[in-house]
Amino acid sequence: MTTHTTELRFQQFKNEISEDQFSSIEFLMAKAEQIEATDPELSARILVRVNNLRKQQATISRRLENNSVEKNPQHKQNLSKTSSNVVQKVSRLGTMPFVWLVLLPTLVFGIYQAFWASERFVSRAQVIVQQPDGMATMDASMAVLTGLGVSNTGVADTELVKAYILSNDMLMYLEETLELRQHFSQNGVDVFSRVGPDDEWEALFDYYLTRIDVYIDSNSNIVYIETQAFDPDFAHTLTQTIVERAEWYINSIGHQLAEAQLTFIQHEHANIERRLQDAQTGLMQFQQRYNLLDPMAEGMALQQITYGLEGQISAKEAELKGLLTMMSPRAPKVIAARNSLEALKSQLEKERGKLSDGDYNTLPVSEILTQYTDLKIKTELALQAYTSSQISLEKSRIEAYRQLKYLVVVEAATKPHDAKYPDVFYNITLFGVLATMLFVIGRIIVLTVNELK
Repeated sequence: MTTHTTELRFQQFKNEISEDQFSSIEFLMAKAEQIEATDPELSARILVRVNNLRKQQATISRRLENNSVEKNPQHKQNLSKTSSNVVQKVSRLGTMPFVWLVLLPTLVFGIYQAFWASERFVSRAQVIVQQPDGMATMDASMAVLTGLGVSNTGVADTELVKAYILSNDMLMYLEETLELRQHFSQNGVDVFSRVGPDDEWEALFDYYLTRIDVYIDSNSNIVYIETQAFDPDFAHTLTQTIVERAEWYINSIGHQLAEAQLTFIQHEHANIERRLQDAQTGLMQFQQRYNLLDPMAEGMALQQITYGLEGQISAKEAELKGLLTMMSPRAPKVIAARNSLEALKSQLEKERGKLSDGDYNTLPVSEILTQYTDLKIKTELALQAYTSSQISLEKSRIEAYRQLKYLVVVEAATKPHDAKYPDVFYNITLFGVLATMLFVIGRIIVLTVNELK
């Protein structure tokens, strides 16, 4: 954009002067010096035109170079002086600001990095979240019943570990256990690398996040932990404490969830078990009260006996009527038939009297069967509920076992021997590159603004 604008102004300048003036080195040099202060870009472009004219003249007069030198030695001196002026004018553009805005700050930053910046030691650890293998402790049918074939351990657990390590709770625990603020605010550390001893808690938390790095390998779900400290022993202790606290956190979550679920299921199972015991006790008391093992079976047997006696009584009555039509009421056969009929009736009354209680109050068979059926249904329903509750309890115990997660240490906290930070060469190089880029961008902006005025 800047080059294009300069060329446009140069073409406009060319159109405003004559052809002789455009080919005159002296005129162009005077014009370039005249507008150098107000329009340095156009002045530099005119000087380029001067150089081109010099090259053209050098090519044309190459064959007559010796004669030209002898006839006009001052001309060669002017040419050399003009070329030198052009180079000086071009080189002056932007040299001094670059020194002050790029080279000097980079030098100061390099001195700080090399001689003043405090060394920081890095300790590393690798952990992963695992769960028990429930499939190895039960048969396939129970595994399908409890859903143990599907594991939910994965990204969620590792992200939970990462979030807890980078949380305010972890910082509070480290401050209480290791006095983190005291280490990171000691006087032996340079002022740019430490935290203030009287800074707010939020400032300490932000500083803590700059001294710890946690990232997760998406392929293996391994959590990598790196901590920085001004002492190798403290860096090792810090990483080890973070790993131990993260392990406690994962185990406590699994225990809390499992305990809450199992407590609820056990309470419900106790209620259902009590209902089953009450139903069984009521059924047993009913059987003992009427001295019946199975009222339904005994009632059916009693009905069959009663029906048989009633059939026999009907047959004897018919036989007695037949005998009375042919014989006298005092006949031996008539008397025997009448006695047999009375015996059958007495036996029928006796069978029916078996359903009487101690007070000789008759209880109908239908009422006994109805009460017994109600008690038996209640007992069966309570038994079914108890069976379902027992299955739920076993499932809950297995689920609680599944939720017991634990942290496996893949690599224990390392103890550093050499300081990793600051990386002097990398930091100085990066600072110089960024300063140069900012200078170039700023220079472009300044030149653009000047052209638009």
